[in-house]
Amino acid sequence: MIYQVYPRSFQDSNGDGIGDLAGVTRRLDHIAALGADAIWLSPFFKSPMKDFGYDVSDYCDVDPMFGTLGDFKALLARAHALGLKVMIDQVLSHCSDQHPWFVESRASRDNPKADWFVWADARHDGTPPNNWLSIFGGSAWQWDTRRRQYYLHNFLSSQPDLNFHNPEVQDALLATVKFWLELGVDGYRLDAINFCFHDAALRDNPGRGVPLVEDPSAPSSNPYSWQHHRYDKSQPEALGFLRRLRSLVDQYHDTTMVGEIGDEAGLTMMADYTGGSDKLHMAYCFTLLGASHGAPFLHNVIDQFQRVAGDGWPCWALSNHDVARVSTRWGGEHPDPCLLRLAAAFQMSLRGTICLYQGEELGLPEATIAFEDLQDPYGISMWPEVKGRDGCRTPMPWTAEAPHAGFSDSERCWLPVPPEHRPLAVDRQRGDAGSLLSYFTQLLHWRRDQPALWQGDMDLLPVSEQVLAYVRTAASQRVLCAFNFSETPASLTLPADWSNARVLEGSGLGGARIEGGTIVFEPWGGLFLQA
Repeated sequence: MIYQVYPRSFQDSNGDGIGDLAGVTRRLDHIAALGADAIWLSPFFKSPMKDFGYDVSDYCDVDPMFGTLGDFKALLARAHALGLKVMIDQVLSHCSDQHPWFVESRASRDNPKADWFVWADARHDGTPPNNWLSIFGGSAWQWDTRRRQYYLHNFLSSQPDLNFHNPEVQDALLATVKFWLELGVDGYRLDAINFCFHDAALRDNPGRGVPLVEDPSAPSSNPYSWQHHRYDKSQPEALGFLRRLRSLVDQYHDTTMVGEIGDEAGLTMMADYTGGSDKLHMAYCFTLLGASHGAPFLHNVIDQFQRVAGDGWPCWALSNHDVARVSTRWGGEHPDPCLLRLAAAFQMSLRGTICLYQGEELGLPEATIAFEDLQDPYGISMWPEVKGRDGCRTPMPWTAEAPHAGFSDSERCWLPVPPEHRPLAVDRQRGDAGSLLSYFTQLLHWRRDQPALWQGDMDLLPVSEQVLAYVRTAASQRVLCAFNFSETPASLTLPADWSNARVLEGSGLGGARIEGGTIVFEPWGGLFLQA
C-alpha cells in the first residue's frame, strides 16, 4: 500500500504554518505503524508555488519552504530504516514559467531552447491557434509579446507545457529523473502523464456539449468537460517516451512508477500505459474519484478494466489531493461509519496496488473553506460552483486539543484546521479499538497475510443493485469478497461451489453473516469468505 503525503499539510517543524520535509520525517512512524509499504510525496521542488509545487522551477533542488536536500536525505534514510519505500511526485508535462528553460525559450524564436515548449502563431484575426481549453479555465493558449506567439498551458498560464516532440526535452527531463534515483528514491508518481504529448498538427478538439454524466476530473460547470480531448493530450507518441522512462528506472534496483491519467478513456489508458512490462508499473485514473459508488457502478468499473487490462496493473485510490475526500463524496454531510469501513475493505480487496491519501484512515470529511481563506487558484477562479481543492488539503490533525491540532505552533497556518476534524485526531483514535484508525491498521496488516488479495486473479459475480461481489484467487487461497453498497439490508445467494465456505476472520469488517446458502447483509455490511 502506498500512503500519499501532501507535505504542506502533514507536519510543520519550523513554526511557519506550512508543513515541510523535517515534519514528514517526524511523523513517518505513524505511516509505518498503519501498515504502509511506501510513501508518495507530493512535490517539494523549487517553485513559485502558483500551483503549490506542481509548477517546478528547479527539478533538482528542494524549495526552501520545505527544507533542504539534506532534509530530504534524512527523510529517505528514516523511511528506509522503517521499511518504507519513498516515491516522489515528478511533474514532466509542464513546468513553471520561471524555470530557466522557459525564460530562455520565450526570449526569442531562434535561441537553443526556442522549441522546448509548445509555441504557435496566432490565427489571422489574432485569436489562439485552436479551441483547446485549460483545466483551470479559459483558453489553453497564452499570448507572449516577446515572441509574438501563443504558448500552450493545459493548467495555469504560469505552467507552460514542454514540447515532448523535441528529443532534447525528453533527454533533459530524464536527466532530472536520474538525479533523484541516484540519491536513492524508490520510485515516482508521475503527474498528468498523459498530457506529455500534444497533436503536432494542433487540430481542434471536437465538442461534446454539456456532459450528461459528471466527469470526476472536471465538473460540468467547467467548460473543459464540454470537449472530447482528442488532440490536446493522450497522444500515441507518449508510449515511446514511457518506454525510455522505464528503461532508465529499471537500471535501479527495486524501483517503481505510478502514472496519473486524466482522460475520458482512463481505464483503457491505464491498461495501455502499464501493459507489456516496458512502460509504467501501474497507473490510476479518476474513475473512482467521483461521487458514484453504487454496486452497479463499481461492478461496471471493474468489469471495464478487466476486459481491457491484459497484463496491465492498476493503482486504486478513493481520495487524493485533487478531489473531495471520500468520506463526504460518498457519505454526504453525515457519513455512516459503516460505509467508510466498507469502502476501505472494498479498496483493499481490489486487484492492484492501493493508494491511501493522508487523513483517510481517520475518516476526515471534506472541509468547508471560506472564500477569503482559499489558496487554490482553481477554486478561486471557479467559485462558487467549484470550491477547488483546499477542502481536502487542510492540515493533518494529530492532537485534538493542541493549537492547530498539533500540526503547527504558528499563529496562523496556510489553511485552517476545521473544527470538525479535531475529534478525529490521531491521538483520539490511536488506542481506541473501535476507531476507524484502528480498523484501517487491522485491515492493512490482515491484508498482507491474504495472498489472494494482493496477488490473485479476480472474477466478478453477476451484477446486483445492492451487492458487489467477486472472487480473488491465488495458488494458495481463494476468497469471496461481498459488499452491500446500500443503506438498506440485502442478501446474496452463495454460488454452489461456496456452500461450505467459512468466514475469513480478522479483517475487522462486519455487518454480514451466512444463513444457510445465503449471505445476509446489514446496511453497508460486508464479509470475506474463504473456500
